[in-house]
Amino acid sequence: MVVLVVDGYNIIGDWEELKKLKEKDIGQARDRLIEVMAEYQAYSGHKVIIVFDAYYVRGMESKLKQFKVDVIYTKEKETADECIERLVKKIKNIKTQVYVATSDYAEQRTVFGQGALRKSARELFIELENIGREIEENVEEHKNKKPVSKIALDKEVLEKFEKMRRGEL
Repeated sequence: MVVLVVDGYNIIGDWEELKKLKEKDIGQARDRLIEVMAEYQAYSGHKVIIVFDAYYVRGMESKLKQFKVDVIYTKEKETADECIERLVKKIKNIKTQVYVATSDYAEQRTVFGQGALRKSARELFIELENIGREIEENVEEHKNKKPVSKIALDKEVLEKFEKMRRGEL
């Protein structure tokens, strides 16, 4: 199993679309990140956990699921980095490969030391762009595929059926 742990505010602060949303409303930026990561999870099959620290959301630690993505808001005095490190220790085992998406170099080194792999915000963004292109190509390929008839008919009969379908007969 592959698990991707995302440092939410780090990614929001790096991606252009999310930075613009953050300027208007941090909640919209969080929601958009969750939506994008839900699409990533659905396409890749990897479990996604997004961690937001208590810097913007005060209170007790809370965990919820949005679009089948685990979203964690840390405790008030806990940073996202501390929570991510705790998660990596808990999740990482012989059957589970953990990736941490952050551009925080110190955090990358720490989780790498715990056996997790890192993805920078830029690498994750590029991966999402590639997934988007693959989906578009698959949709186009599917659109252009002609349905195969289950009954073998010769060309003359197929042409008559097509004229009937169009109302020409």
